[in-house]
Amino acid sequence: MKYISTRNNISPVSTLEAIKMGMVPQGGLFVPEKIPTISLGELHSWVNLTYPQLAYNIFKLFLKDDFFDQEINYLVEQTYHKDNFDIAEIIPLVKLDDQLFIMELFHGPTGAFKDIALQVLPRILSLVRKKLSIHNQILILVATSGDTGKAALEGFKNVEGIQVVVYYPLQKVSKIQELQMLTTEGDNTHVLALEGSFDDCQNAVKQIFSDYNFYDYLKQEGFELSSANSINWGRLFPQIVYYYYAYLHLLRNKEIRQNEKLNFVVPTGNFGNILAAWYAKEMGLPIEKLICASNTNKVLADFFNSGVYDINRPLVATISPSMDILISSNLERLLFEISGHQGEFIVKLMKNLREKKMFILGESLKNKMGETIFAGFANETDTLSTIKSVYHDYHYLVDPHTAVGIKVFTDYQRLCTPKTKTVITATATPFKFNRAVLTALTGQDLTYSKEELVLLQKLGEYSNFRIPAILKDLDKKPIKKQLICRKDEVQQCLLKILQIE
Repeated sequence: MKYISTRNNISPVSTLEAIKMGMVPQGGLFVPEKIPTISLGELHSWVNLTYPQLAYNIFKLFLKDDFFDQEINYLVEQTYHKDNFDIAEIIPLVKLDDQLFIMELFHGPTGAFKDIALQVLPRILSLVRKKLSIHNQILILVATSGDTGKAALEGFKNVEGIQVVVYYPLQKVSKIQELQMLTTEGDNTHVLALEGSFDDCQNAVKQIFSDYNFYDYLKQEGFELSSANSINWGRLFPQIVYYYYAYLHLLRNKEIRQNEKLNFVVPTGNFGNILAAWYAKEMGLPIEKLICASNTNKVLADFFNSGVYDINRPLVATISPSMDILISSNLERLLFEISGHQGEFIVKLMKNLREKKMFILGESLKNKMGETIFAGFANETDTLSTIKSVYHDYHYLVDPHTAVGIKVFTDYQRLCTPKTKTVITATATPFKFNRAVLTALTGQDLTYSKEELVLLQKLGEYSNFRIPAILKDLDKKPIKKQLICRKDEVQQCLLKILQIE
């Protein structure tokens, strides 16, 4: 399988090169030259597969040209097991009612859906490094709005030949998320707090990739750049698996019939998770609608409803910080796919976004997106009330991001007559957002409470839900020295971390 650029500015490359580079150096993202397909007959024959077995089948579609079968088997067997995830099923589904199911994606070592891909990506990159005979260290740069950072640090810690540097927006992630990052072990893990927003972090990483002189300088100093964000195809394609797993789980448990279509609701920030669902649909998974849920930073909801992508607005800090994003990088991939691989068209859109802070999509392409994607948003009041109502109605605890998804689904349900069964992707454990969840449940304003780990215990006691073991002892772990960086000194800070003069 070959990979092409969304801007048609590079010759097709192998899977190895696409994953090693992370993104196209001249700008653009890699996508498969041709999307593989799975027939319904083949899909239904997989109904009794375990998660690792299913992952093997889907990974093979993307990796078979460059990886041996035993290597693919090694990837899934070494990743998806009980020592990495706190539940044998890896991805459990919880039935709320006859129509609604929760897909819990937070049972990995950091309590967020990012673990599903970021536990396997380091193993993939290690094999890529070996196969391409790379002697330099691979330098992983990560921008995070909260969850990706810790998941990347945990996945790559102590991996030979790889250094990982995470940029997060100072004071714009939850205290638990920050503590998780700052207590990561491993001499090859580094954390930078950037004075700015997640978009600033993301732009900083992209600028390093696109600065040819700096790129070459790092190479001369012994570092090959790559990314662990979902801009890297190696981060994105493993997420396709769990959408197939959800369908097969429901089929196996007789909750749906063969070929019956499902809706998936995805709380959305950088557009990677929902894009994985879109690729699953294109590959043949019976999906009726993908429901794209935004918080108050509703640039995506506005775009899908109007065709205008406009970032001329302030970025608002919310109780669902992993979605506090205005520039959704993976949207570029969707636009490239639905436009029929028109790279020049994508270049024009991205130029308008860079220079005018907006672009306008034609009516036909807007309608084409609307055939598959419904988009809505939830404000802060909606989010808090949803956390409370879900707890009282179902005795089930959700984090603010998942609550955003549930609220947008209820809006969609009111507009939609057919009662299609629906899966909500629960993207993080609620215990990473104790202040917001306790505020929702108790009605008390905990905005100014500084005792995050006290709130963690209080939420466990109040809700009668088990606190994840990964969060219990954060206050007992040694904390890395916090490095704070201005937007205009990103390169200097990186060189300091790498001990390059």
